[in-house]
Amino acid sequence: MARVVGAKPGEVVVMNSLTTNLHLLLVSFYRPTKARHKIILEKGAFPSDRYALASQARFHGFDPERTLIELSPRPGERTLREDDILETIDRRGREAALVLFGNVQYLTGQAFDMKAIAAAARKKGCAVGFDCAHGAGNLALNLHDSGADFAAWCSYKYLNAGPGGIGAIFVHERHARAKLPRFEGWWGTDKKERFLMKPAFDPLPGAEGWQLSNPPILQLAALRASLALFDEAGMRALRRKSEALTGYLETLLRGVPGVEIVTPERRGCQLSLRLAEPRAKLERRLKAARCVVDFREPDIVRVAPVPLYNTFEDCRRLAEALRA
Repeated sequence: MARVVGAKPGEVVVMNSLTTNLHLLLVSFYRPTKARHKIILEKGAFPSDRYALASQARFHGFDPERTLIELSPRPGERTLREDDILETIDRRGREAALVLFGNVQYLTGQAFDMKAIAAAARKKGCAVGFDCAHGAGNLALNLHDSGADFAAWCSYKYLNAGPGGIGAIFVHERHARAKLPRFEGWWGTDKKERFLMKPAFDPLPGAEGWQLSNPPILQLAALRASLALFDEAGMRALRRKSEALTGYLETLLRGVPGVEIVTPERRGCQLSLRLAEPRAKLERRLKAARCVVDFREPDIVRVAPVPLYNTFEDCRRLAEALRA
């Protein structure tokens, strides 16, 4: 898993599910004070992320409406400008305890410059983390060098699991032995002394020290089978094919009546489309053409030519179906 996300083995552990992992990491990395309790995030982040952040703010005694600094695209635009993100961090960073972004926006498919965001956040003294649910297995991430303090992701997007598949976390090695507050569990204690059943918790160094309980073994076995394919192909090769597939599909869709491409050039393999045709009719017609896409209210269709198993012919067939 560390090779997939560009981290050192000691910085990554597979455990739990995405939102559970976010909460466990926020216990350690969201340490608000009266002077610095704000959280900078994107407006329109995946709802679970916002729920987690709002509930963490309330847990610490703060009003989420005052604590969450949510960034929106400019009027008339669909995606955030990176200059606006960095300007907000620079202007309001001294109020913020945390900056948290998805590294790929789930709805628009926009990929953010993690290194630039992390550098801006750390310059202002903020902790910084990323939700990599739509990036792990999709982009050639480099979490170790990104500047992030932590990240979390699931395996049920591009890592081939289904809903409820096991997640994973990244904690940078600079925190490997830090005395950070955390929720403690038996599986996170020193392996050499785990079965001595000592009353005091002695955390494993690195990301493993955030574990609580034994992981589900059958889920680990399924994920290992998937990761073996990623190791065989290699993320760099997958990313090259991804760029070629998505670029080809974009070329085919340019100028198709009733199709607007929302996703910017900085992206993974996802293209988000706004389509003029009513959803129910379009869904029936695409299904009849044996095209599997994802509809999001009110008018977004997400299409993703995934390099492990999609082909250029798949892209051509989808474009022809949409044109028809």
